[in-house]
Amino acid sequence: MTSEKVFIHPTSIVDEGCEIGDGTRVWHWCHLMGDVKVGRNCNIGEHAFIENGVRLGDCVKVKNNVAIYSGVVCEDDVFLGPNCVFTNVANPRSFIERKSEFKKTVIKKGATIGANATIVCGNDINEYAFVGAGSVVTKSVPAYTMVIGNPAKFYAHVCKCGVKLNKNLVCPACGAKYTASDSGEISPVK
Repeated sequence: MTSEKVFIHPTSIVDEGCEIGDGTRVWHWCHLMGDVKVGRNCNIGEHAFIENGVRLGDCVKVKNNVAIYSGVVCEDDVFLGPNCVFTNVANPRSFIERKSEFKKTVIKKGATIGANATIVCGNDINEYAFVGAGSVVTKSVPAYTMVIGNPAKFYAHVCKCGVKLNKNLVCPACGAKYTASDSGEISPVK
């Protein structure tokens, strides 16, 4: 169900049953299947495909040519860069149906997935994490962490605003301060 406060470009297909929140825009040549829930104030770029079972929170930006498959959940304020890729089966074969084996992948609040990155299913991207362009994520990414490469590895800690933290865990852009736990995970200083 959608309201009059939703923009859907006439070239896009939104199957019956799809729920789209107010203020969301769906641009050219997209397809959103029936069992999809999209929050408020989202932006779905051209040529996006969103499969049954996908959930997008509020203020999610899906850039052009992104396919989001069953099992993926994006919390609020997530950014999905152009051409990023999600998988949902660990060992797909065209001649073996494995729909009962779909693995859940959660992209948590405020996280960024860079252009052309691949997220292998079952690996969560935690709050405000940042996956660099072209990276291949093969394990979960901790909060406030930037990973790059193939396979993606730790590069830096990042602020909520997306800027790399200095060695003292202070953001040079906004001044926010972070603290590290004994396990090495960081969190904002309250």
